[in-house]
Amino acid sequence: MTTKEILVVDDEIGIRELLSEILYDEGYQVHLAENAMQAREFRLNKVPDLVLLDIWMPDMDGLSLLKEWVAQDLLTMPVVMMSGHGTIETALEATRIGASEFLEKPISLQKLLKTVAKVILEGVKPEKKKIEPLDRRVTKQFSLPLDLSLREAREHFDKIYFNHQMTKENGNVTRVADNMGIERTHLYRKLKQLGIKMNKKNNDSK
Repeated sequence: MTTKEILVVDDEIGIRELLSEILYDEGYQVHLAENAMQAREFRLNKVPDLVLLDIWMPDMDGLSLLKEWVAQDLLTMPVVMMSGHGTIETALEATRIGASEFLEKPISLQKLLKTVAKVILEGVKPEKKKIEPLDRRVTKQFSLPLDLSLREAREHFDKIYFNHQMTKENGNVTRVADNMGIERTHLYRKLKQLGIKMNKKNNDSK
């Protein structure tokens, strides 16, 4: 079996070294980049099986690099975003752009290895390789009033999006949080803010 290659992009040397050691011990070949410029250069010469990409970095943040790869048709590998200051909005933006998963720091060993194995197995989902224009995606899925303020439009979209996710998982907050790669407390807060009902029975039985 060919050794899977992972590119770790993080400006903190301690994070890079820790992730490198953990992944190396699991049999992965690990490459390191301390900023977006190094990650960009690596991607132009090679396609890893997975990229672990930090969001908050100097010069160019991870979301901007992800958008650049999408625009240049270079998002041919799955990308897992990482952040120590993650919010539900950040996770949504990352997955909308094309990220496969979102991990909050500090990342537990079990969560890291489970996510890495899952994402490499799944690869890049076709619908995430290129982002359709917003108006086309909105027209396909629901009617979004375009005369609203930006804040009101985002709240309108969020309510439809989270209602869909909760319906799909039969109201189970734990499963929705796991699917989105975010902390359950963030999701609870967002659902409460949007006035979306939760299935307490399913959540308690998880």
